[in-house]
Amino acid sequence: MMSAISNNSLTFLILLIALGILFWGFQRARPYGRLGILAWLQSVVLMVPWLLFFGLFSLGIYLNLAGILFLLLGSTAIYIFLGRQLRVSGQDELLRQQVAERLKQREEQDQAFAAQTGEMPSMVSSEPMGIPAEELNQIKEIFGIDTYFLTETLPYQEGAIFKGNLRGDPDMAYEKLSERLKERVGDRYRLFLVIGPDNKPVAIVLPQSQDPQPLNLGQKALAAGLGLATIATSLEAGGIFQGFDWFSEWSRWPEAMPIAIGLWVILLAHELGHRWMAQKYQVRLSFPFFLPTWQVGSFGAITRFESILPNRSVLFDIAFAGPAAGGLLSLFLLILGLSLSHPGSLFQIPSQFFQGSVLVGTLARGILGDVLQNSLVDVHPLTLMGWLGLVLSAINLMPAGQLDGGRMVQAIYGRKIAGITTIATLIVLGFASFVTPLALYWVIVILVLQRDLERPSSNEITEPNDARAALALLALFLMIATLMPLTPSLAGRLGIG
Repeated sequence: MMSAISNNSLTFLILLIALGILFWGFQRARPYGRLGILAWLQSVVLMVPWLLFFGLFSLGIYLNLAGILFLLLGSTAIYIFLGRQLRVSGQDELLRQQVAERLKQREEQDQAFAAQTGEMPSMVSSEPMGIPAEELNQIKEIFGIDTYFLTETLPYQEGAIFKGNLRGDPDMAYEKLSERLKERVGDRYRLFLVIGPDNKPVAIVLPQSQDPQPLNLGQKALAAGLGLATIATSLEAGGIFQGFDWFSEWSRWPEAMPIAIGLWVILLAHELGHRWMAQKYQVRLSFPFFLPTWQVGSFGAITRFESILPNRSVLFDIAFAGPAAGGLLSLFLLILGLSLSHPGSLFQIPSQFFQGSVLVGTLARGILGDVLQNSLVDVHPLTLMGWLGLVLSAINLMPAGQLDGGRMVQAIYGRKIAGITTIATLIVLGFASFVTPLALYWVIVILVLQRDLERPSSNEITEPNDARAALALLALFLMIATLMPLTPSLAGRLGIG
C-alpha cells in the first residue's frame, strides 16, 4: 500500500515538474511572438508522447509496439509541420532584419562620407597575419555586399578571422564565397562560416595544412591490434554466455563462435552504416579503433574524420547512420529471438535480467507474456545477441564528446549545448559508477579519448532540418529506454520477475 502511494506521488511530482517546465518555456517564448510560440509548440509536441509513455508505464500500463510507433509517427509529423511554419515565419523575420541592417549600414556610410577626413576605419588588424599579405588581399576580395560584408580582419592561428555581416542564406553565401576563394588562391586555403562568441556569424580562413591528417603507421598498427584484441574478447564473451572461460579453455572455441559472430555482425553493421553515409558525402573515415572488453566482447569503435565536413547535417547523418544500422539489426534480432524462444531453448536466464532495461523488458513482456513470472526464462540465442547489440548502440548514443550521440547533439543543437551534455553525461556516469564498474570504464574512455567535440564544419551556421532533430530526440529516447532499468515495483506490476 505504501509502495503504491509512493509511486503515485512520484508520478504526480514528475508530471508537475514537466508542466512547470512547459509553462516556463511558454513564458520565455511569449516575448518572441509567433516565432517563439511555434518553437515552444515544437518542444511540447516532442515532450508529450514521452510523458504519456512513462506516465502510463509508471502506473503499470504499458503500450504495445503499435501504440509506441503511433505516438512516434504522430508527434514527428506534427513536429515537422510546425517546423515548416517556423521556417516560413523565420524567413519573413530575416527579411525584416536584413532591411533594417541595410538601412543602418547606409546611414553609417553617409555619416562617414560626411566626416571631414572622408575615410573609413581600418579593417585590418595591426597584429601580424599567418597569411602572406598578397594572398590576404586576394582573400579579402571574395567578400561583398551580396554575401558577407567585411568589417574587420584579425589573425587566427595560421589563418585569419574575418568579422562582418552575413547577407542572405548561409548556404548560398558559403557556396559563393568558397567558389571565389578557390578562383583566387586555389586549394591552398579552407573557408569556414561559424558562430562567434557574440553569437554572430564569423568567416575563418585557414591553410590546407590545418586539414585533418590521415592515420600514421603507428596508429594503423594500434587499430589492427585493437581489432585482434576484440576478436579475442568476443570469444571470451561467447564463452561466458556458455558458462566457461575461453582464455582457460581454448579448445572450446567452436562453442563460443555463434555469440562472437553475432557480435561481429552487429559491429560490422554499425561501421558499415557510418561508412556508407560517409561515402555518400565523400567524407573520409579512419580505420576503426575497437574498444575490447571481456564482459560483452566490445563497446564499439572510435572512428575519426579525415575530411572537413561541409555542414552540420552531414555530421548528423554520418553519426546517426551507425547506431541506426546496428540498432535496427539488434532490435530485429531481439524480437526474432523472443518470438523463437520456447521451453527448452538453448539459454536459461533469470527473469530479473529483464528488469535491467525498460525497452527490453517491455518487448519481452509483450512477446513472452506470463513466462516472465518464472524464476528462469528459456530464450533463443538471438535474444541475447539482439539485447547485447541494443546495449552497444545505446552506449554509443550517449550525448558526450565524439561518441555518436555527442556528434548528433553537436550537429542539432550546436557546440555549446554539446559541451553541456558532455559534462552532464560524465556526472551521471560518475554517480552510476557506484552501482556498476562499467560506468567508470566509460568515464575514463570519454575523458581520455573522446571528451573533445568535433572540429567545426565548413558551414557551421546552417542548422539541420526538423526531421533530423526529431530523429535525434528519438535516438536519445531509445538510448535512455535501453539503459534505464525497471524499478522492482514497476517490474512487479508488469509481471516481470
